[in-house]
Amino acid sequence: MNLRLFWKLCGTLALGTLTLFWTLSFLGTETEQQMSFIADPHQQTLKAWGRRAERLHQSGDEAALAEWLWELQARENTWAAVVASEVRPLAGSALSEQFQQGFRLGRNVEWKIHLYFEENPIMDMTFADGHTHFLVTLPLRMRPGAYLPGARLMLKVALPLAVLVLLCVVIYRHMMAPLRQLEAATRQFSDGNHGVRVRALMGSRNDELTALADTFDQMAERTGELILTQRRLIAELSHELRTPLTRIDMAVSCMEEGVDRHHFVPRIRSDCEAMRSLVEDTLTLAWLENEKPSLNEDRLDLTDLLDSIVSDLRYEYPDHEIITRFPDQAEVTDSSHRALSQALENILRNACKYTPPGGRVTVSLQRDAEGYCLTMDDDGPGVPECQLERIFKPFFRSGEGQARQPAGHGLGLALARRQVSAIGGWVRAENLAGGGLRMTLWVPRCRPD
Repeated sequence: MNLRLFWKLCGTLALGTLTLFWTLSFLGTETEQQMSFIADPHQQTLKAWGRRAERLHQSGDEAALAEWLWELQARENTWAAVVASEVRPLAGSALSEQFQQGFRLGRNVEWKIHLYFEENPIMDMTFADGHTHFLVTLPLRMRPGAYLPGARLMLKVALPLAVLVLLCVVIYRHMMAPLRQLEAATRQFSDGNHGVRVRALMGSRNDELTALADTFDQMAERTGELILTQRRLIAELSHELRTPLTRIDMAVSCMEEGVDRHHFVPRIRSDCEAMRSLVEDTLTLAWLENEKPSLNEDRLDLTDLLDSIVSDLRYEYPDHEIITRFPDQAEVTDSSHRALSQALENILRNACKYTPPGGRVTVSLQRDAEGYCLTMDDDGPGVPECQLERIFKPFFRSGEGQARQPAGHGLGLALARRQVSAIGGWVRAENLAGGGLRMTLWVPRCRPD
């Protein structure tokens, strides 16, 4: 079973899902990381406030420093102060140089800000003396992460939706491209273009959809052949019926004019029988062509069947020498007595028709590993090499055959081949080196399961 499309879809969905989760995780982490820092312009503003406070403190003008702090707090709606700190080690402890360099009462402006704390942090700009600090509660306008809710919404809703839509578009296009080709081919086929095919349009693709295309092509080829066969049979049948119908119409007209009806009744009956036989054979041929049945319901003995047919032919053709070489018994199972009988009778009768009076017809039956091979040689004119296959087509008659047997309709061999094919055998024709035609027929002893 071809499951390439199934694995393609599974692989695409799995890869797409993994890519989506990795992208969401990466972008979420990266976005939160970038939004955790105070923007660079705000960092510069905070540092400038620290330098201003340090200059005012170093100038010794406490009033000016106090006024500036009050204005800053009012303008930014925050808290700000300049404080002194002193760390005294106890119990004989010693302060390391690293601690002294890193000691702060608040946060450095370059540090990350926790985005999930409700209160704004206190920022610390330490003066040059190391124990005086400008402290300010980070103004709300400077707090990072203002766009985090929107970014979260984008990452949790918009981005997954966009990725899934893109994935659906890829899968849809991958599946719909061959389906559209199949739809177009079906429409063309329904419009009468029976030569349309789909598989060649799909290139090297090989999955369940190409298997569907192969099935469509097989169906289209089979249906196209059936339609052409039906049209040909109808055309040939109408052509064959035209002559006897014309004769019957002329006979009826003459009878209506008072001509002796006893002269025309045999002719009308003969034409009616010919037409009935022609229609029956054509319907049988159409059934075999369309349905391609498997006929395997009978058990029979080929020797007995051939003896019966040859006996009738010897009675009908007393001036022919019919030589037979049959085994005592040739049992065939899972076959069709009716189909095989009609096929053999058509072939043997055809050989007798084209064999001139005094000629010879030789019928030989031999057994092989899997079935029986029957050869029928006649002394007729043979068939041109280019027509050895065409004689099995419906209503085909060679020029020589039509001149010898104008009453034939050209259905006998066509029916024989299809009947033998329905029981699992085959028929072929070849010219004999010394003149005449050999028909070879092979049938299986038992149909395989």
